[in-house]
Amino acid sequence: MNYKKLELEDINYIQSIIKDNERILMGENINEEYSHDELSDTISYPDLVVKVKSPEEVSSILKYAYENTIPVTPRGSGTGLVGASVAIEHGIMLDTSLMNHFLELDEDNLTITVEPGVLLMELAAYVEERGLFYPPDPGEKSATIGGNISTNAGGMRAVKYGVTRDYVRGLEVVLPNGKIVEFGGKVVKNSTGYAMKDLMVGSEGTLGIITKATLKILPLPKKAISLLIPFPSLEQAIGTVPLIIKSKAIPTAIEFMQREVIMDAEKYLGKKFPDNSADAYLLLKFDGNSTEEIEKDYENVAQICIEQGAIDILVSDTTEREDSIWKARGAFLEAIKGSTSFMDEVDVVVPRSSVNEMVEYIHGLYKEVNIRIKSFGHAGDGNLHAYILKDELSEEEWEEKVKAAMDKIYGKARELSGQVSGEHGIGYAKKSYLMKALDPATVEIMRGIKLAFDPKNILNPHKVCQL
Repeated sequence: MNYKKLELEDINYIQSIIKDNERILMGENINEEYSHDELSDTISYPDLVVKVKSPEEVSSILKYAYENTIPVTPRGSGTGLVGASVAIEHGIMLDTSLMNHFLELDEDNLTITVEPGVLLMELAAYVEERGLFYPPDPGEKSATIGGNISTNAGGMRAVKYGVTRDYVRGLEVVLPNGKIVEFGGKVVKNSTGYAMKDLMVGSEGTLGIITKATLKILPLPKKAISLLIPFPSLEQAIGTVPLIIKSKAIPTAIEFMQREVIMDAEKYLGKKFPDNSADAYLLLKFDGNSTEEIEKDYENVAQICIEQGAIDILVSDTTEREDSIWKARGAFLEAIKGSTSFMDEVDVVVPRSSVNEMVEYIHGLYKEVNIRIKSFGHAGDGNLHAYILKDELSEEEWEEKVKAAMDKIYGKARELSGQVSGEHGIGYAKKSYLMKALDPATVEIMRGIKLAFDPKNILNPHKVCQL
């Protein structure tokens, strides 16, 4: 597309919409953080940042941008990892972080309606104070709900409860041409035409901008217990996961981690992990309405782990112990990031029955490629996070080795009938791997959907499947 470069007349129009000009950033007033996301080395500044506060503001700006073929990039907290919120074509960036209000708690229908800028940790605290529960639990608690929906974020509780898509009942969306539409609603079942709401979930800001979300909530489980289980080796730990799944016990979470990542987290947080003596660990969580109910599940799983060579079963049955373990787990990404000069990540997902083979493959890959790779992940749902570390490599060595490592990891995932991303999305950084993973006919259908929503391709161009 031949996009229009922002001119004074365009800025004047936007200023006429946004009466509070402090919410409009230009030139040197655009913070460096707006040029990238949390991890991607894709850097590109928008020409203008607008901190929007209402659907009407979003609508007016998009309508004008569409009529004048000006690119628009939506952004929440900027915690993404694949460059999805980077303004590749510059233009206008719409920051939705000020749209952060709780609009309605409907306890009769067990739904909560929020604006997209509400943070995950704010939502979790709000409902839990009222004895309710929003299950999706991605590691980055400062991410916005709009961002979680745009990437279909998963998190650690997906084993039992599912992912963000499973909790989105309805969406208010501003289309690229400025029209405000509603998809879905408060109904539990819906076979009324195409699943437009589900199409928006995971679309990474390429089809429309979410301005309101109605989310399913649950009663808060009364009790939770975690098991931290040390193993002599990674192979024994990860090899136990398929047996746990096959046992038909349903943990809330099944995470795996290695000692070196735990040590990074200890250094980053300045606090000791409950145990760091073993090479590898499984971290399992069970929840329910009573200790007796939970014990029926975890005792069987604990026995499986002991039979597979677990060194011990460390039971965490107090709030303090729970918090210390899961806070450390939540810090893994930042801890690894702090241990190297730069890193890139792989967010592959494979069938749960193949998770042990995939983990062992990644673990052995550093010898073949001669680059440090650290990994952890949601072993219970097959979603693995591998972080390739630059350390002291030159730019030339880094580019060569990171590409070799990624090619091999994504290739192995394809071999195991896996997919490119489990929860972080494709964005800008992972497009080439998506193209290798999907049938060309599927990619053309995706591009056709984008064209139907956004014929002028103004909204978040060059993301997901776009050239």
